[in-house]
Amino acid sequence: MAINRLASALRTLGVLTGSLAANSAFAGWGELNMTRGVTPISQQQYDLHMIVFWICVAIGIVVFGAIIYSVINHRRSQGAEAAQFHENTTVEVLWTVVPIVILVAVAIPATSTLLSLEDTSDADMTVQITGYQWKWKYDYLGEDLSFFSNLSQESRDGIKADPYAVENYLLDVDKPLVLPVKKKVRFVMTSADVIHAWWVPELGVKQDTIPGFINDSWAYIEEPGVYRGQCAELCGKDHGFMPIVVIAKTEPEYNQWVADQKAAAAAAAASADREWSKQELMAKGEEVYNSACASCHQANGQGIPGVFPGMVGSSYTTGPVEDHIDIVVNGKPGTAMQAFGEQLTAAEVAAVVTYERNAWGIDTGDVIQPTAIAANK
Repeated sequence: MAINRLASALRTLGVLTGSLAANSAFAGWGELNMTRGVTPISQQQYDLHMIVFWICVAIGIVVFGAIIYSVINHRRSQGAEAAQFHENTTVEVLWTVVPIVILVAVAIPATSTLLSLEDTSDADMTVQITGYQWKWKYDYLGEDLSFFSNLSQESRDGIKADPYAVENYLLDVDKPLVLPVKKKVRFVMTSADVIHAWWVPELGVKQDTIPGFINDSWAYIEEPGVYRGQCAELCGKDHGFMPIVVIAKTEPEYNQWVADQKAAAAAAAASADREWSKQELMAKGEEVYNSACASCHQANGQGIPGVFPGMVGSSYTTGPVEDHIDIVVNGKPGTAMQAFGEQLTAAEVAAVVTYERNAWGIDTGDVIQPTAIAANK
């Protein structure tokens, strides 16, 4: 195709330019350009971007060249007189035909890229992505595998400590999305609360997740590696704290990962049937609280006055246990309090409720077992 030949020529020009820049002060300019990516669709987007870029460069050279030439050679100090003309048919035809030709030249490869971008057919697997304030949920359709992906604890600690000491600060998660290479993966995307946007530049995927609506996209990752992204839609106070991490593995490594995840899920389900000690519940509860609750209620349980209520002195943390469990599991309609019944396991709910009723000097002495949660979820 013509677009492929043109893209190849531009890539050759880019290599030559890059070789020159490597020995100059412009070596870092490549970071300002669009990411080339590791999927065919991201590379097609990059080629389209470069085609339009060089067309714009050519237009700029012609337009500004004409302006500079006119300013230098036709200024009044040299006795130049402005030409007077009206209804010049040649000029009118030119400024109509030339833009149309340019737009058509751009529209042809752009249409091809858009059609490729929307073609999610013949996918080898499908992952449902659901945006939450402020985390992502991944469901591997047909695999009985599902989990939430939150900002890593290291980044959370770095927010109030030293961000520069944290590798991949605000760009790391506790549970990454793992995908196989050399497989066409279809993403179906929605949201549980407000509009988010799932964006991973190196995959060439940026798609809004909208409540009550399904969008889709796809990726065919050619190289194993770690690819990072972020929510690209302003979605609330912790918008900047919901990164995306995709780990691409070879097919055998991916299959082993799936097996490991299913084994871990089975072990977590089995843990709801045993009795936990208070010490175990407090340790697990603190972990869950820092991951799911601290962003609103703060790590010290004080909340944000007038915005998010505190845990200390709350009627929920000191009142009837049933009310406390209910608001954690079912949330509170009309407020920012989410329903965590789907997001957390029975053991995690029991642990975080136990922690909230015995931390920050509250000390009710209540110990909630996972069996009590499982019976009411």
